[in-house]
Amino acid sequence: MTPDASLAIEAAGLFKSFGDTKAVDGVDLAVRRGTVYGVLGPNGAGKTTMIRMLATLIRQDAGTARVLGHDILAKADAVRAGISLTGQFASVDEDLTGRENLILIGRLLGLKRKEVKDRAAELLEAFGLSEAGGRLVKTYSGGMRRRLDIAASVVVTPQLMFLDEPTTGLDPRSRNQVWGIIRGLVSGGTTILLCTQYLEEADQLADRVAVIDRGRVIAEGTPAQLKTSVGSGALQVRLLDPDQRTEAAAILVREFGAVSPDTDPAALSATCSDPGRAAAAIAQLAAAGVEITGFSLAQPSLDEVFLALTGHPSAESPDRTASVEENGP
Repeated sequence: MTPDASLAIEAAGLFKSFGDTKAVDGVDLAVRRGTVYGVLGPNGAGKTTMIRMLATLIRQDAGTARVLGHDILAKADAVRAGISLTGQFASVDEDLTGRENLILIGRLLGLKRKEVKDRAAELLEAFGLSEAGGRLVKTYSGGMRRRLDIAASVVVTPQLMFLDEPTTGLDPRSRNQVWGIIRGLVSGGTTILLCTQYLEEADQLADRVAVIDRGRVIAEGTPAQLKTSVGSGALQVRLLDPDQRTEAAAILVREFGAVSPDTDPAALSATCSDPGRAAAAIAQLAAAGVEITGFSLAQPSLDEVFLALTGHPSAESPDRTASVEENGP
């Protein structure tokens, strides 16, 4: 494989099995530097095993990969020098304070005493943990632990950061805080490989998304491309006068072939992915004297994309593969 300097990760045919179970089954990846690349799939889909191979924690059974231009087998030390990994669960020491955790990690990474104290203070401030920095981590909330865990991963700023389900179990406020941290890291030049089972998270953060199911990449592209590829959006119209619903429905049926039933007597929707046709339909309603209070053209959600691609919701977890991922080497 000839290295591509624009890519932080390039993989071809990555394969890993545990016994009879194929945890990762021929995965290809191309992750551009300075972006967030989402890997979307349910628990047990193969996401964590893939990360562990790319981070040189386990060896692949087949296939090749380069991380930051280095072969993950031949140049494993060079790969490790440029990456950080934040797993699904906080890995900080609960019997140390937040500040002590950051200082400990900084010293292990070779920072000098004054340098690491300044860096710890900087990170505690940046991650909203200054007031809690002197408290034992065992007293932290889940969101605080996750923020400290990510802070610990960037004591020395990595070129590439693996985030494995970083917001699992967090409340919406803490999740938004972590999202802000991720955006900040990318704006500073760090590449993020984000594994998640949250469709909204991938939609909010990822420049490109690979949908992985049962160890295989089954679709790849930008969130907008994936939505467009599996189905049409919907034109949603709200009427000023519900009594005009029959007339409005007839116009939309002529334009789109059908309308979707809605329990709201003032609302109508029709399958449509073309903004031009949507605009024409709105113009026809106006010409017919049908008054509307609002309309929108909505894309399918990533939830609908995942269901269309895999035949099951994103929350479904194939038990056999999940067990292997959690307990495998």
